[in-house]
Amino acid sequence: MVVANVGVIGSSISSLSLYGLHHRTRTRPSFLTSHKHRASTTMAAVIDDPVREWILTEGNATQITRISPVGGGCVNLATRYDTDAGSFFVKTNRSIGPSMFQGEAIGLNAMYETKSIRVPKPFKVGSLPTGGSFIIMEFIEYGASRGNQYVLGMKLAEMHKSAKSEKGFGFYVDNTIGSTPQVNTWTPDWIEFYAEHRLGYQLKLAREQFGDSTIYERGQRLVKNIKPIFEGAVIEPCLLHGDLWSGNISCDKNGEPVILDPACYYGHNEAEFGMSWCAGFGESFYKAYFEVMPMQPGFEKRRDLYMLYHYLNHYNLFGSGYRSSAMSIIDDYLRMLKV
Repeated sequence: MVVANVGVIGSSISSLSLYGLHHRTRTRPSFLTSHKHRASTTMAAVIDDPVREWILTEGNATQITRISPVGGGCVNLATRYDTDAGSFFVKTNRSIGPSMFQGEAIGLNAMYETKSIRVPKPFKVGSLPTGGSFIIMEFIEYGASRGNQYVLGMKLAEMHKSAKSEKGFGFYVDNTIGSTPQVNTWTPDWIEFYAEHRLGYQLKLAREQFGDSTIYERGQRLVKNIKPIFEGAVIEPCLLHGDLWSGNISCDKNGEPVILDPACYYGHNEAEFGMSWCAGFGESFYKAYFEVMPMQPGFEKRRDLYMLYHYLNHYNLFGSGYRSSAMSIIDDYLRMLKV
């Protein structure tokens, strides 16, 4: 999604497991937990500025030396807080409650726990006293370039290889892709999940928003007949970033790749390349990736199917400029499948 991405979940998340296959004890992540306030003066600070309160208590800072805006996003306000305990990155949204950032934090934490590719570590999600919400996370000093494509491909593949779900395809919570709701209901079958919760959802949204019965009806014909496209592929539920375009890829000052603003879920690893039309992946990226995660039969045949989800989402978010790309993909597959 070519905007800063946020996540959306419900308010009850105490039963979430963020630790993959082998950690069955489900604990509430620290960044979603309320803490006892230390004194009446701290209570006043909570009411006035919960971001400052967290930084000066649980963030282990004794003073905030500078607060400066960070550009790049168009959904949330981004700010850097410099302190004597280091720097923090804060995103705020004045119109949406804390559930949106909870989804983002859970996705970041899931990727962080893989210890594969670098992501900002989330620290705290909460409400703003005047309305809206915030998320505090690790501040990463970015380098001058996007880093080494080969290393990016290798580390992304390592994340996909190491983080699998025994619950099937989906995620612990629903979240968003851009500002579009993303349904992540656990489903045992990938084709069913992708057909219903990815393509099907976007097609219904296009019909509801624009009255576009043409793209809906043709898209539904495709959705009902996609099974042959997956013949020969071994599909496992891998942890995906979910919105991997150039704006969500960077590198730190040491040149290590960093990915951010996720729309995480467990899905077919090839779905991670659905935004490749604006991600800038080069030959060295794919070479490194497939050295770790070997290419499955029919990969090229499925590439446009995974792009279709994102073209439909862009159509629903930004309007008719993306409709022709989505319709072209649908029509090409209908011809190929002869349905």
